[in-house]
Amino acid sequence: MTVRLHHPARKSFDSVVDDFFNSIPGLWNEGYSGINLAPVNIDETAEGFQLEVSVPGISKEEIKVNVDKGLLTISYDKKDENKSEGQKSIRREFSRKSFKRSFTIAEQVNADAIEAKYENGVLRLFLPKKEQVKETPKQVVVQ
Repeated sequence: MTVRLHHPARKSFDSVVDDFFNSIPGLWNEGYSGINLAPVNIDETAEGFQLEVSVPGISKEEIKVNVDKGLLTISYDKKDENKSEGQKSIRREFSRKSFKRSFTIAEQVNADAIEAKYENGVLRLFLPKKEQVKETPKQVVVQ
């Protein structure tokens, strides 16, 4: 089976475009480490912080969430895929890769009350803020 993604005439055009964009140092690869990172959205409310991590195709049992010494770590270790005897891949356009994301938790977060829920390929974490102790003014008696 042959799959053609590009018409042969586009090859020279693609080369010109690639040369242009690759000639700008750091445009695409700045900070790239080759490590797979799950995309994350972070929002803040008055009550706390909401993290949404995109992890499609992974079961909740395979996701690890740890808090240690002010560091929140979310990770997944890829297991070897079991193929049936005689099975070979014809085309693979996606794969599940191990990942690890770590975030420093703000001092105002109550680390003991962090909640996590996994649904439809999105891991949602809620990091509640600590109760603010409101100081009331007091009168100091002068002696």
